Amino acid sequence: MDLIANLATGFGVAFTPINLLYAFIGCILGTLIGVLPGIGPVATIAMLLPATYALPPVSALIMLAGIYYGAQYGGSTTAILVNLPGESSSVVTCIDGYQMARQGRAGPALAAAGLGSFFAGCVGTLILAAFAAPLTEVAFKFGPAEYFSLMILGLIGAVVLASGSLIKAIAMIVLGLLLGLVGTDVNSGVARFSFDIPELTDGIGFVVIAMGVFGYGEIISNLSVPSEHREVFTAKVQGLFPTKDDFIAMTPAVLRGTALGSILGILPGGGALLASFASYTLEKKMKGRPGEVPFGKGNIRGVAAPESANNAGAQTSFIPLLTLGIPPNAVMALMVGAMTIHNIQPGPQVMTSNPQLFWGLIASMWIGNLMLVILNLPLIGMWIKLLTVPYRWLFPAIVLFCAIGVYSTNNNTFDIWLVGIFGFVGYVFTKLGCEPAPLLLGFILGPMMEENLRRALLLSRGDWSVLVTRPLSATLLAMALAMVVVVALPSIKARREEAFVED
Repeated sequence: MDLIANLATGFGVAFTPINLLYAFIGCILGTLIGVLPGIGPVATIAMLLPATYALPPVSALIMLAGIYYGAQYGGSTTAILVNLPGESSSVVTCIDGYQMARQGRAGPALAAAGLGSFFAGCVGTLILAAFAAPLTEVAFKFGPAEYFSLMILGLIGAVVLASGSLIKAIAMIVLGLLLGLVGTDVNSGVARFSFDIPELTDGIGFVVIAMGVFGYGEIISNLSVPSEHREVFTAKVQGLFPTKDDFIAMTPAVLRGTALGSILGILPGGGALLASFASYTLEKKMKGRPGEVPFGKGNIRGVAAPESANNAGAQTSFIPLLTLGIPPNAVMALMVGAMTIHNIQPGPQVMTSNPQLFWGLIASMWIGNLMLVILNLPLIGMWIKLLTVPYRWLFPAIVLFCAIGVYSTNNNTFDIWLVGIFGFVGYVFTKLGCEPAPLLLGFILGPMMEENLRRALLLSRGDWSVLVTRPLSATLLAMALAMVVVVALPSIKARREEAFVED
């Protein structure tokens, strides 16, 4: 009964005209920045933080939250239509979503992403409302050793996730880990692998690598072949919404993605990104229906599951923020900044000392998800029209948007040069048949792994056995080892190579 009373309080706060207006503004902005490649929610929220000074605290947080989960919706649009992840958690959506668009099924892909996102967002918000307090106990059990082991498991999962050669997948992850080391050492403050280039002392930005490898790499690859053989959209788009068979295939995938995303969103270091990768890995392991399109060739489950997972993860990542005061990702760290601006101390006391804010924010998420699905589904036809633009006009526009997006994150022209370099690297990957998704996961998880390993060793006074003496850490490492052994078995390896036939 307490939950119903609390939600009634929350909806009372969220349904005021001013808060509905800011929820709508947040959703619109979030969708736009998700659609525009390179301009992620982190950059947008960072730019808008000063503007929230004049707003009431609840309205400010409702708008910023709308931007965050709105970007999860919008990020799938460019991932599906032009193979550009508008947001980091949309990287996996590119794999099958783009292939569906090439086959003239961009409409069903966008609808699957939108409907899956809506369902997962609603479930994630329900979990946040019902289980915020007890679920934080799970996060309490995770120390530095456990986080390190969890990330090892994530990287092993990325090897399984990658199509083609295992050696190439491992090489991509190692390259990602090495690129993640560029920058200033957290403990000593010494610049490493920066080659005396001042701009590299802060490290390489995720946006730079994602836009270069996926965006510019795809463009260079297309421009390297004669126009008559160019890989562009010539197929007629067949229907804007999923068929009955599509719904039968995607429904269990949405349910699995929602469950997995809800769990991983709670863990600091997890969130929407890890949820989308893990969900895609899980779907590839599930037995498909007879005659189903292979993964990597336009399977609708490869769109619905990760999109559901990243939205569920985006909602449940508010749990550690609102109940522990621990931001699980960069966006939540900015939300801490917004709360601090308004003299609100994030943590367990928010629920008791400021229930209007806590429950008002939760209620606004349901309203925001409804706004997003109402906004996005009618716009599918408009996004499809993007495919009719001749490629000679489309690729300069993509290059321009990528350059603007990258420049806006740091106001640094050096980043634009870096995107060009990574574009060439992405083209080389295409020619070598290497999938860049594991590189991005290695790049993101690498610095977090290093930080948690160092912290674990510092607390254990340099004793490496802490990774196997702590039960939860040992379990995660054992799961990672089991995955390596299973994938290395000759029979499994042969089946895997059959499943992922290289182009």
